[in-house]
Amino acid sequence: MGEEGGGIMRRRRGCTFQKNDFLPEESFKSWGNYTRALMDTPGRLKDRVLTRSDERVEVVEMRARSSHEMKKALNWWDLMWFGIGAVIGAGIFVLTGVEAREVAGPAVILSYVVSGISALLSVFCYTEFAVEIPVAGGSFAYLRVELGDFVAFIAAGNILLEYIVSCAAVARSWTSYFATLCNKNPNDFRIVVHDMNPNYGHLDPIAVLVLAIICILAVYSTKGSSVFNYIASVVHMVIIVFIIIVGLLHAKPQNYEPFAPFGARGVFQASAVLYFAYVGFDAVATMAEETKNPSRDIPIGLVGSMLITTAAYCSLAATLCLMQPYSAIDINAPFSAAFSAIGWDWAKYIVALGALKGMTTVLLVSAVGQARYLTHIARTHMMPPWFALVDEHTGTPVNATIAMVVASAVIAFFTDLQILSNLLSISTLFIFMFVAVALLVRRYYSSGVTTKGNQIKLIVFILLIIGSSCGISCYWALSDRWIGYAIFGPIWALATGGLWLLVPQAKQPKLWGVPLVPWLPSISIFINIFLLGSIDKDSFIRFAIWTVFLLVYYILFGLHASYDTAKESETQSSTEKELNKLEDGVVSST
Repeated sequence: MGEEGGGIMRRRRGCTFQKNDFLPEESFKSWGNYTRALMDTPGRLKDRVLTRSDERVEVVEMRARSSHEMKKALNWWDLMWFGIGAVIGAGIFVLTGVEAREVAGPAVILSYVVSGISALLSVFCYTEFAVEIPVAGGSFAYLRVELGDFVAFIAAGNILLEYIVSCAAVARSWTSYFATLCNKNPNDFRIVVHDMNPNYGHLDPIAVLVLAIICILAVYSTKGSSVFNYIASVVHMVIIVFIIIVGLLHAKPQNYEPFAPFGARGVFQASAVLYFAYVGFDAVATMAEETKNPSRDIPIGLVGSMLITTAAYCSLAATLCLMQPYSAIDINAPFSAAFSAIGWDWAKYIVALGALKGMTTVLLVSAVGQARYLTHIARTHMMPPWFALVDEHTGTPVNATIAMVVASAVIAFFTDLQILSNLLSISTLFIFMFVAVALLVRRYYSSGVTTKGNQIKLIVFILLIIGSSCGISCYWALSDRWIGYAIFGPIWALATGGLWLLVPQAKQPKLWGVPLVPWLPSISIFINIFLLGSIDKDSFIRFAIWTVFLLVYYILFGLHASYDTAKESETQSSTEKELNKLEDGVVSST
């Protein structure tokens, strides 16, 4: 990372270390300074917790802290295929069977529609921010601008952990599907250490090798990663089309009877699970800094990829339920078993190949996205600035990419897939919810424009929207009755309507905006909170433990590093303004 002394940036290459790469701030120059900083923690918390960043700071000043610019090499076509590659993985080949047989029946098609619409609302919120604030930080940058440093750091810290764990889980799955292609048992490709705990004693060198190759691709070139992702995604889509066409040739319409054997509740329960099949598009938003024309490319890329993904999911679900009665679907390998039932046993290899291709692109896009999250966090000095370095030749964040992939590789090498699956994070839903809240704040609050009365109304209405959504989510999880919906539903509607009618919008989007504000962001808040009710207890425990760790890190290091950096930046800005005034005075006097 280039040093920021006196405004001088020294150009360097990635993966090198210098004296001030990790704790260069004034608070860490000596033990005395650090002790004084810790003593001043309450004051610094008060200063930083609710402090909102400025858009210009995120777009201009933060980029300068990476020493070199990321290359603007992506267009809407690249982003659309990145979106498809990020979302369509191996899950579609497993989740569909489980939900069709045990939860929704053939109506699982409607579950995918509901989930797709829900995901599209989050895509809309992300798109407005990505167009207006085209930086690598994604949701971290958006939340910093609208909700402040603290919320942004806690949210981004959780999503980084989710990226690391999910990449490790996908890498372990990659080995399993590769074994299927080779007609072997997955443990044939693993090193079994009998003296270790079985959950950590099946060492997976193939998972590490796959992640190493993905890391090289992600570091070498964003455009090169895009080309690879495009080719792999096209192959994946061809396999999906093959499955659909062959399946429909053996379709039996009577298999759709009964269409919804578990009723409407089954449809919505399945949609809560299937929503996770759409997760991944947020990684694409982190590529806004490398997009040639953000105002055009990002909306087309993100929305287009979500529409294609939804169509593919619904088509696969419809095909599976037409091939077999829902009660006969194999929950472990639904498509392979369906093809075996029509005498096409060899087709399981096609399904395994499709899953491999899907997991490969998911790993690639995740590696690219998670590195950009870490890069922008490091630009604020909440994480060591070494991670913010962008390589001069590749135009990619080399240090952040390698660090994140190495973390995933270590976990993937040792940890059993079941353990990783149980760590399925709730972070994504919280992030999506916070981004929707941030969009309402963005539209309805502007410092110096919004009156105190309207500010209070905004806070009350947002709290009512969140509270009523929590009420519906809890009631759905705990009761089969209807009285709770009759109470919390009207509260949500009145709060959203009150925001719409009683609080004037303080800001309009300059380039591209979410339609029907506040209704669509409010629906997005409700859906994401509602889906939290379907998450298991272990995930909430993990979320709480990791959040406590983030709080400790923030109070001991992140707070003081970002505080010093912010104050230094403010001092430099004030000095520049004074110099400009002096220069203007000299010019006017002459």
